[in-house]
Amino acid sequence: MPKATLIREHPVARLTAVLVLLAAGLTGCVTSSAQEISSPSPKPLAPCGWWYGIGKAPTADEIVQAARRYDVVVLNADQSAAMRRLHQLNPRMKVLVYKDLSSTRNYPGAVDGGHDAAFLPSGVGYVAAQQNHPEWFAVDVKGRRIEWQGYPRHWQMAVWNPAYQQAWTDAVLAEVKHEGWDGVLADNDFNTLSFYSSAVLAGTKNAAETDRKLRDGLDAFLSLAGDAFSGADKLLVPNVSETHLVPGRWTAHSRFGGAMEENFGFREDGGTGGLLTFRGNEFQELRAQAALGESLLLLVTRTHNAREERAGYASAALLAGPRTCWTRATTDDYRNPEWSALQDSGLGEAVDAAGRLPNGVWTRTFTHGWIAVNPTGSTRTVVPPEGLVKPGSPRPTPTPTPTSSTPSSSTATPTPTSPSPTATSSAAPAPITLEAADAVILVDPPARAVRWTVTRDGFRIGNLWAR
Repeated sequence: MPKATLIREHPVARLTAVLVLLAAGLTGCVTSSAQEISSPSPKPLAPCGWWYGIGKAPTADEIVQAARRYDVVVLNADQSAAMRRLHQLNPRMKVLVYKDLSSTRNYPGAVDGGHDAAFLPSGVGYVAAQQNHPEWFAVDVKGRRIEWQGYPRHWQMAVWNPAYQQAWTDAVLAEVKHEGWDGVLADNDFNTLSFYSSAVLAGTKNAAETDRKLRDGLDAFLSLAGDAFSGADKLLVPNVSETHLVPGRWTAHSRFGGAMEENFGFREDGGTGGLLTFRGNEFQELRAQAALGESLLLLVTRTHNAREERAGYASAALLAGPRTCWTRATTDDYRNPEWSALQDSGLGEAVDAAGRLPNGVWTRTFTHGWIAVNPTGSTRTVVPPEGLVKPGSPRPTPTPTPTSSTPSSSTATPTPTSPSPTATSSAAPAPITLEAADAVILVDPPARAVRWTVTRDGFRIGNLWAR
C-alpha cells in the first residue's frame, strides 16, 4: 500500500483543483519536469495486504499481481527465482523464505533419492540429522521419535539443544544471505506440543513439563537466531502461537523483525464465543508493536463466511500501523493468493488510537471511514459517526440542470450544470447492533458526480465530470 498521507478533502476544494488543472492544460501551461518526491514517514494506514504463499509454486501472473497488491510475501525455499522477480517488480516489498523451527521432514521433495533436497522447508535436513546428529531428534519417554499427527513425515526436533539451534541458525542465515531473501518466516514457534502429538518428552513427567521444556527451548532459540539475523540486517519473523496464554511472549518473540499470528480473530468456544485474540494480554501487546511501526505484524484470519471476514479485517484495522498486514485464508493449505473486497474499502489513515467502549466494543476512526469490533460473546450496540456507508454502496445518481454557457474571449471557462456539492443536514445516525464476534466497516459515501460544461469563445468544447 502507498505510504503517503491521506487527507479528507472538501468536495468544492476538489472541484476547484480540477478546474485549475483543466484551465492550465487548455491554455498550454504544462509542468515539464518531473520532481523527486521525498518518501514520507510511515503512517498508520489501514492494514496492508500480504501473501502466505507456501501452498504451491506461484505462476507468472500471480507474481505480477502480488507485486501490485502486497507489501509482504512468504514463499518456499525453492522459489528464489520468484522472490527475485518480485523484488524486481516491487523493490519495496519484503519477501521472506519459509523455514520450520521445530521439525525436520523426509517426505518427497524434502528428501529425494536418499538425499536432502538443496532447498529445505526446515533448517536441518532429515538425512543429515539422521547420519550425523541423531540426538537432535526429540524422543518420548520410551525413546521413540515423535512424528506429528496429521502431518506425516514431520519429525519433532530437540529445539532446546544448543547445537541444533546453532546449526539451524547458521544454515538458514547463510541461505537467506546467499539467495537474497529479506528474512525468514520461522514456523511453529508453538506453545504446546498437544496440537501435533500427545507424546511426553523424555526427561519430563507429563504434558505440562513437556510444553515448558519446548517453550523454554524456543525462547533461547529465538534469542540466538534473532541476534544473528539482526546482525546481518535480515528479518526473523516467527509464527508465534497462543500468546494470550503467556504474557510477554509475543513481545519477546517479535523483537527481531516481527511476528505472525496465524489464528487472528479466531472465535473461541467452538465458534460460539468471543474473539480469542482479545483474551489475556495478547491484544495489548499487538497494539504496542503495531503503534511502534518498527516490525512486521502479519495477521491471518481463517474465513468461512462474511462475519469472520469482517471481524478479521476490522480487528486488524484496530491495529493499523506502518507495518500491520492482514490476509484472509479461505483454504487450509494456503494454495490461493488471497484478497478481500474489504481491503479495497478505502479507510485511509487512522486518525486516532483504537478505543474500547464501556460495553466492550472497540472502535477506531480513519480519514475516510470508521470501524467497530465486538469481540465479546454477546450482542452489543454502537452509534456510528454521521454520513458513512457500508463499502460498496452505490454512488448517488447525478441530476444535472442545464444552464447557459458564458462566452469567454481567451480561455476555457467550465460552467457547472448542476449545483456545487454542499453539506446537508441529516438525522442522527441510528445505533448499530453487532452480534457476538462481529464487526462493521463504514466509509465515506461515493462522491456525487457533478457535470461542468467547458466552453471557449462561446463554443461548447466538452463536459468535465468531477466527484
